[in-house]
Amino acid sequence: MLLLRERGWRVTGVDWSLEALAACRRAAPAPLALMELRGLAIADGALSGYISLGVVEHDPGGPDAILAEAHRVLAPGGVLIVSVPYVNGVRRLATGWIRHRNREIARRGGAFYQSAFSRAELVAALARCGFSVRAAHPYDPARILRQALRPLVRRGRRRTGEAREDASATAAGELTRQRPLVAIAKRLLYTEPALRLFGHMLLVVARKT
Repeated sequence: MLLLRERGWRVTGVDWSLEALAACRRAAPAPLALMELRGLAIADGALSGYISLGVVEHDPGGPDAILAEAHRVLAPGGVLIVSVPYVNGVRRLATGWIRHRNREIARRGGAFYQSAFSRAELVAALARCGFSVRAAHPYDPARILRQALRPLVRRGRRRTGEAREDASATAAGELTRQRPLVAIAKRLLYTEPALRLFGHMLLVVARKT
Protein backbone atom coordinates (compact mmCIF):
# COMPACT_ATOMS: atom_id res chain seq x y z
CA MET A 1 0.00 0.00 0.00
CA LEU A 2 2.79 2.42 0.89
CA LEU A 3 4.57 1.68 -2.39
CA LEU A 4 1.40 2.52 -4.33
CA ARG A 5 1.02 5.79 -2.40
CA GLU A 6 4.61 6.70 -3.28
CA ARG A 7 3.70 6.21 -6.93
CA GLY A 8 0.75 8.58 -6.75
CA TRP A 9 -2.16 6.19 -6.23
CA ARG A 10 -4.92 7.00 -3.76
CA VAL A 11 -5.12 3.94 -1.52
CA THR A 12 -6.72 2.82 1.72
CA GLY A 13 -6.02 -0.30 3.73
CA VAL A 14 -8.89 -2.22 5.32
CA ASP A 15 -9.03 -5.24 7.59
CA TRP A 16 -11.47 -7.00 9.91
CA SER A 17 -8.86 -7.04 12.69
CA LEU A 18 -8.39 -3.91 14.80
CA GLU A 19 -5.17 -5.44 16.15
CA ALA A 20 -3.74 -5.82 12.63
CA LEU A 21 -4.68 -2.25 11.75
CA ALA A 22 -3.03 -0.95 14.93
CA ALA A 23 0.17 -2.81 14.03
CA CYS A 24 0.09 -1.27 10.55
CA ARG A 25 -0.42 2.20 11.98
CA ARG A 26 2.58 1.73 14.28
CA ALA A 27 4.74 0.67 11.32
CA ALA A 28 3.82 3.56 9.02
CA PRO A 29 1.13 6.25 8.84
CA ALA A 30 -1.44 5.39 6.18
CA PRO A 31 -5.21 5.64 5.62
CA LEU A 32 -6.74 2.60 7.33
CA ALA A 33 -10.28 1.47 8.06
CA LEU A 34 -11.90 -1.31 10.08
CA MET A 35 -14.35 -3.12 7.80
CA GLU A 36 -15.94 -6.52 7.36
CA LEU A 37 -14.37 -7.77 4.12
CA ARG A 38 -17.57 -9.58 3.14
CA GLY A 39 -19.50 -6.31 3.42
CA LEU A 40 -17.34 -3.29 2.67
CA ALA A 41 -18.60 0.23 3.38
CA ILE A 42 -17.67 1.22 -0.18
CA ALA A 43 -19.98 2.19 -3.06
CA ASP A 44 -20.54 -0.11 -6.02
CA GLY A 45 -17.88 0.27 -8.70
CA ALA A 46 -15.87 2.84 -6.72
CA LEU A 47 -12.43 1.24 -7.01
CA SER A 48 -10.07 0.73 -9.93
CA GLY A 49 -8.00 -1.87 -8.09
CA TYR A 50 -8.25 -4.28 -5.16
CA ILE A 51 -5.23 -6.02 -3.62
CA SER A 52 -5.70 -9.01 -1.31
CA LEU A 53 -2.48 -10.71 -0.24
CA GLY A 54 -2.87 -13.70 2.07
CA VAL A 55 -6.40 -12.85 3.21
CA VAL A 56 -9.22 -14.84 1.55
CA GLU A 57 -7.81 -18.18 2.72
CA HIS A 58 -8.63 -17.28 6.34
CA ASP A 59 -12.41 -17.29 5.84
CA PRO A 60 -13.70 -20.71 7.02
CA GLY A 61 -16.63 -20.33 4.62
CA GLY A 62 -14.30 -20.20 1.63
CA PRO A 63 -13.10 -17.32 -0.55
CA ASP A 64 -16.30 -16.60 -2.50
CA ALA A 65 -17.90 -14.06 -0.15
CA ILE A 66 -14.81 -11.84 -0.03
CA LEU A 67 -14.18 -12.20 -3.78
CA ALA A 68 -17.81 -11.37 -4.60
CA GLU A 69 -17.58 -8.23 -2.48
CA ALA A 70 -14.34 -7.28 -4.26
CA HIS A 71 -16.23 -7.66 -7.56
CA ARG A 72 -18.99 -5.35 -6.31
CA VAL A 73 -16.72 -2.48 -5.31
CA LEU A 74 -14.54 -2.66 -8.44
CA ALA A 75 -15.38 -0.62 -11.52
CA PRO A 76 -15.91 -2.53 -14.79
CA GLY A 77 -12.50 -3.69 -15.96
CA GLY A 78 -11.06 -3.11 -12.48
CA VAL A 79 -8.03 -5.17 -11.49
CA LEU A 80 -7.91 -7.68 -8.64
CA ILE A 81 -4.58 -8.98 -7.32
CA VAL A 82 -4.98 -11.87 -4.91
CA SER A 83 -2.58 -14.34 -3.33
CA VAL A 84 -3.30 -17.53 -1.37
CA PRO A 85 -1.31 -20.52 -0.05
CA TYR A 86 -0.57 -22.79 -3.01
CA VAL A 87 -1.19 -26.54 -3.20
CA ASN A 88 2.25 -27.25 -4.65
CA GLY A 89 3.85 -30.60 -5.40
CA VAL A 90 5.24 -31.01 -1.90
CA ARG A 91 1.86 -30.31 -0.30
CA ARG A 92 0.19 -32.79 -2.67
CA LEU A 93 2.68 -35.48 -1.65
CA ALA A 94 2.11 -34.66 2.02
CA THR A 95 -1.72 -34.59 1.81
CA GLY A 96 -2.16 -37.60 4.09
CA TRP A 97 0.15 -36.21 6.76
CA ILE A 98 -1.42 -32.73 6.57
CA ARG A 99 -4.92 -34.16 7.03
CA HIS A 100 -3.76 -36.28 9.97
CA ARG A 101 -2.07 -33.25 11.58
CA ASN A 102 -5.20 -31.12 11.08
CA ARG A 103 -7.39 -33.81 12.69
CA GLU A 104 -5.04 -33.96 15.68
CA ILE A 105 -5.06 -30.18 16.06
CA ALA A 106 -8.86 -30.09 15.85
CA ARG A 107 -9.09 -32.92 18.41
CA ARG A 108 -7.04 -30.81 20.84
CA GLY A 109 -9.39 -27.86 20.39
CA GLY A 110 -7.62 -26.03 17.56
CA ALA A 111 -9.68 -23.69 15.37
CA PHE A 112 -9.65 -23.21 11.60
CA TYR A 113 -6.72 -21.10 10.38
CA GLN A 114 -6.44 -21.16 6.58
CA SER A 115 -7.06 -23.07 3.36
CA ALA A 116 -4.67 -23.73 0.49
CA PHE A 117 -5.65 -23.71 -3.19
CA SER A 118 -4.55 -25.27 -6.44
CA ARG A 119 -4.37 -22.99 -9.45
CA ALA A 120 -7.55 -24.54 -10.85
CA GLU A 121 -9.44 -24.06 -7.57
CA LEU A 122 -8.59 -20.37 -7.30
CA VAL A 123 -9.31 -19.70 -10.98
CA ALA A 124 -12.69 -21.42 -10.58
CA ALA A 125 -13.53 -19.35 -7.49
CA LEU A 126 -12.67 -16.14 -9.31
CA ALA A 127 -14.78 -17.16 -12.32
CA ARG A 128 -17.75 -17.87 -10.02
CA CYS A 129 -17.43 -14.33 -8.67
CA GLY A 130 -17.26 -12.62 -12.07
CA PHE A 131 -13.53 -12.32 -12.70
CA SER A 132 -11.42 -13.20 -15.73
CA VAL A 133 -7.93 -14.40 -14.81
CA ARG A 134 -5.08 -12.80 -16.76
CA ALA A 135 -2.07 -14.37 -14.99
CA ALA A 136 -1.40 -16.90 -12.23
CA HIS A 137 2.05 -17.61 -10.81
CA PRO A 138 3.38 -19.49 -7.77
CA TYR A 139 6.05 -17.67 -5.76
CA ASP A 140 8.23 -17.86 -2.64
CA PRO A 141 9.67 -21.33 -3.37
CA ALA A 142 12.37 -21.06 -0.68
CA ARG A 143 10.02 -20.98 2.32
CA ILE A 144 9.31 -24.71 2.41
CA LEU A 145 13.02 -25.47 2.03
CA ARG A 146 13.89 -23.05 4.84
CA GLN A 147 11.32 -24.66 7.11
CA ALA A 148 12.65 -28.13 6.32
CA LEU A 149 16.30 -27.16 6.82
CA ARG A 150 15.87 -25.02 9.94
CA PRO A 151 15.90 -27.96 12.42
CA LEU A 152 19.02 -29.38 10.75
CA VAL A 153 20.82 -26.04 10.96
CA ARG A 154 19.91 -25.64 14.64
CA ARG A 155 21.10 -29.17 15.38
CA GLY A 156 24.37 -28.50 13.60
CA ARG A 157 24.91 -25.29 15.55
CA ARG A 158 24.34 -27.05 18.86
CA ARG A 159 26.82 -29.80 17.93
CA THR A 160 29.55 -27.41 16.84
CA GLY A 161 28.94 -24.87 19.61
CA GLU A 162 28.89 -22.11 17.02
CA ALA A 163 30.18 -18.84 18.45
CA ARG A 164 28.83 -15.44 17.46
CA GLU A 165 31.36 -13.04 19.02
CA ASP A 166 34.03 -11.48 16.82
CA ALA A 167 32.57 -13.20 13.77
CA SER A 168 31.61 -10.20 11.62
CA ALA A 169 34.64 -10.38 9.30
CA THR A 170 34.28 -14.15 8.92
CA ALA A 171 30.57 -13.82 8.19
CA ALA A 172 31.19 -11.14 5.56
CA GLY A 173 33.75 -13.32 3.83
CA GLU A 174 31.45 -16.31 3.92
CA LEU A 175 28.61 -14.31 2.38
CA THR A 176 30.90 -13.13 -0.42
CA ARG A 177 31.91 -16.72 -1.19
CA GLN A 178 28.31 -17.93 -1.13
CA ARG A 179 26.86 -15.17 -3.30
CA PRO A 180 27.35 -16.98 -6.65
CA LEU A 181 25.81 -20.14 -5.20
CA VAL A 182 22.84 -18.19 -3.87
CA ALA A 183 22.30 -16.58 -7.27
CA ILE A 184 22.33 -19.98 -8.97
CA ALA A 185 19.94 -21.42 -6.37
CA LYS A 186 17.50 -18.53 -6.91
CA ARG A 187 17.54 -19.05 -10.67
CA LEU A 188 16.82 -22.75 -10.21
CA LEU A 189 14.08 -22.18 -7.64
CA TYR A 190 12.29 -19.73 -9.94
CA THR A 191 12.04 -22.12 -12.87
CA GLU A 192 8.50 -23.29 -13.61
CA PRO A 193 9.04 -26.89 -12.42
CA ALA A 194 10.57 -25.73 -9.11
CA LEU A 195 7.75 -23.21 -8.55
CA ARG A 196 5.14 -25.92 -9.14
CA LEU A 197 6.93 -28.16 -6.66
CA PHE A 198 7.94 -25.67 -3.94
CA GLY A 199 6.00 -22.41 -4.49
CA HIS A 200 4.50 -21.42 -1.14
CA MET A 201 1.96 -18.88 -2.42
CA LEU A 202 -0.04 -18.40 -5.62
CA LEU A 203 -0.46 -14.88 -7.04
CA VAL A 204 -3.28 -14.20 -9.49
CA VAL A 205 -4.11 -11.09 -11.51
CA ALA A 206 -7.72 -10.86 -12.70
CA ARG A 207 -10.15 -8.32 -14.16
CA LYS A 208 -13.78 -7.68 -13.37
CA THR A 209 -15.82 -8.90 -16.32
